[in-house]
Amino acid sequence: MSKDKDHPLITLARTGDTAAYAKLVEKYQHMVFTLALKLVGRSEDAQEVAQDAFLKAYQALNSFKGESKFSTWLYKITYHKGLDLLKKRKRTVATDSIDEGFNINIPSLENTWDALEKKEQSETIKKAVDELQAADAIVITLFYFEELSLNEIAVVLSLTPNAVKVKVFRARKRLAHVLRSKLEPEIIEGYEAYN
Repeated sequence: MSKDKDHPLITLARTGDTAAYAKLVEKYQHMVFTLALKLVGRSEDAQEVAQDAFLKAYQALNSFKGESKFSTWLYKITYHKGLDLLKKRKRTVATDSIDEGFNINIPSLENTWDALEKKEQSETIKKAVDELQAADAIVITLFYFEELSLNEIAVVLSLTPNAVKVKVFRARKRLAHVLRSKLEPEIIEGYEAYN
């Protein structure tokens, strides 16, 4: 097993210690719910997906090998439970085709974000992410808010790291477009003049 910080709790939970598993649930419940909500779009459905994911993870805990972090494994289960629900509702997540070898750099939004106060920045970004399609919101959430690596996101989404890199690029581009509509023109002009 990897040097996952959750290893002691996982070991206890595997022996039937429900209090140890409850600590894991408490630690990850917000992110699991957030990921589910980004995917399925409705709070009630997200709660169902989160409950199903935690139940599935508990039942499959002995199969967790530790090749990735526990959180990555749990997010992958959540993602697939969300897809199952969407299939059940006969709705699919919009995804883009991925062009192999696609490699374009876009300017970072850090300078623009530095112009906003911390609280306003956070609220603006969260509202902008909420306006993205589910697939983009999930990638942005995992990469920037959960700070998962491209490899970890690839595990969650069952993609290659290169495909994830392209998805992050495209999601960032769409996020930048949404942010442009929310930011004051002076900030945008300053950002564009700098870049």
